[in-house]
Amino acid sequence: MNTLLLDVLDGKQVERPPIWLMRQAGRILPQYRKVRAGMGSFVDLVKNPEKAAEVTIQPVDELGVDAAILFSDILVIPECMGLEYHLVKNKGPVFPKTINDPGDIDQLIHGEIATKNLGYVYNTIGEIKNRLDRVPLIGFSGAPWTLFCYMLEGEGSKTFSKARRFLYQHPEASHKLMDKLAVSVAEYLKSQLENGVDCVQIFDSWAGMLGQDLYKEFGIKYIEQILSTLPTGTRTIVFSKGASSSFGELLNLDCKALGFDWSYRPSEINSVVKGRKVVQGNLDPCVLYGDEKTIKEKTLQLLTSFDEKHIVNLGHGVYPDTPLDGVKTFVNTVKSYRY
Repeated sequence: MNTLLLDVLDGKQVERPPIWLMRQAGRILPQYRKVRAGMGSFVDLVKNPEKAAEVTIQPVDELGVDAAILFSDILVIPECMGLEYHLVKNKGPVFPKTINDPGDIDQLIHGEIATKNLGYVYNTIGEIKNRLDRVPLIGFSGAPWTLFCYMLEGEGSKTFSKARRFLYQHPEASHKLMDKLAVSVAEYLKSQLENGVDCVQIFDSWAGMLGQDLYKEFGIKYIEQILSTLPTGTRTIVFSKGASSSFGELLNLDCKALGFDWSYRPSEINSVVKGRKVVQGNLDPCVLYGDEKTIKEKTLQLLTSFDEKHIVNLGHGVYPDTPLDGVKTFVNTVKSYRY
């Protein structure tokens, strides 16, 4: 097996950094579009272990990345707790039913009772492990705050003001929901590890919507709770997009690696991290729209900015209309680099 990713997370010396991409399994690949066209809906694809395993493996074959990431969705957690969702074309996820008052939170199941309903995810992991032994498999979950946002808003938002308002109007109920989410996410990640994933990433996509104090109280606190319940030695990555004001608190998390978006300068990251964590990221995804020369230059600039405790990735998921040739140039430039 290509163990580059695991070696970096374990603090071992490597000859080059590993590379994988958030959202590497998706619309940038014609193979994915073909599979997706044959399914009734995105949720149907997520719940089909054979097809979900197929699209998980596609970018490993096509792009030559150093890890696969489980094809699923962060919203399987709210769904298993009692809030169904579906994906609307050109709009994104939509929840027919949302959390509107504190009483709604009492109706949600959580923890092992809820996550036992995610057997299709664990079956997908089994299918992937049966077919793929060349690279590690990354499992993942959304962080409680990001899941909270969707459960309150019912869809994506530019401000998530309804979710943020709820924190102020109902702080006790907000903590109750966050705790239910944290317990559920922890059980979910433990089950993923038991079924064979090699490491896990926690995505807090909407971390940047909260200021430092609120994010510490309603975001980082519950990520800490999740991390504290995972088996000792679990390889963990935390990606809190946009949470630059909370850099110091994030650095104190008991995780192996921190992901960074493109708003951070590498010099800033290095001056604060100082080797305490593996760094993941942080190339602007829009670089991949550039010509070959530009992509190579920007990639090499990134590579030479970090030491051997670096996992190369974008500062966000790869965008759906990114040219495939641009993605391949990025990956191949990293793979030809040596420290």
